[in-house]
Amino acid sequence: MEPIVANINEQQAESAFSTQSVIFDELYSGNTIINYKRKRVRDHILQFLKPGSSILELNSGTGEDALFFAQKGFKVHATDISVGMQAELKRKVASAGLNENVTTEICSYTMLDQLRNNGPFDHIFSNFAGLNCTNELDKVLGSFDSLLKPGGTVTLVVLPKFCLWETLMLFKGKFRTAFRRFFSGNGVKAHIEGVYFKCWYYQPSFIIKRLKDQFDLMGVEGLCAIVPPSYIEGFAEKHPALYKFLVDNEDKLKSSCPWKFIGDYYIISLKRK
Repeated sequence: MEPIVANINEQQAESAFSTQSVIFDELYSGNTIINYKRKRVRDHILQFLKPGSSILELNSGTGEDALFFAQKGFKVHATDISVGMQAELKRKVASAGLNENVTTEICSYTMLDQLRNNGPFDHIFSNFAGLNCTNELDKVLGSFDSLLKPGGTVTLVVLPKFCLWETLMLFKGKFRTAFRRFFSGNGVKAHIEGVYFKCWYYQPSFIIKRLKDQFDLMGVEGLCAIVPPSYIEGFAEKHPALYKFLVDNEDKLKSSCPWKFIGDYYIISLKRK
């Protein structure tokens, strides 16, 4: 079955990420703050999983998270619209000998009703703002109920409309960066490897409201609310004592107001009724 991409913006995003796929891990695997973020998200998800749980991963990229959970003994169905990302993921899965635990499928998350492997799953997971690449998040959310087992859980990592660190860029004269999330109603242009596509920003309330009939909220955590975003390159290495102080405080305050709402991302988890 040929992969179906929902719209032009997704085609542009697919092209961008496919182009970047061969260098993606090289670019980001050594970033201390990205590794901090991955650990935070993984630890958050592990609290919901039982031995042998099945996971549907959306926008799985090169498979860093899929491999992590597969190595823990979980079954992962890793989906993405990027042909290049899926190719790299398959290569890594084969190299790690994890073909029994990881399956793959090219599919837009706005067309989850067309998944060949439609579960039902114990957990649905989307990391690092993949869902911000669509203005049809309500359509994505509407697919979750039929893909999950009763009592199944969902964890999404999403960019909100306000980020404290980004707003502070105002004092560096970076006005466009400081205010881009405020004026994002029609989408904000992003680019990777010279290919442009749009992103949209969503508050936790958007997700909670659209899932309230089928899901109960389990929690919201701020991610990089006190710890700086990973694009502030070299921060952890240049300021190790300060970085540790910020990590310690974020770990304490991540679920508290206002910190859970003002990070570069938030982690939101819900449970199917």
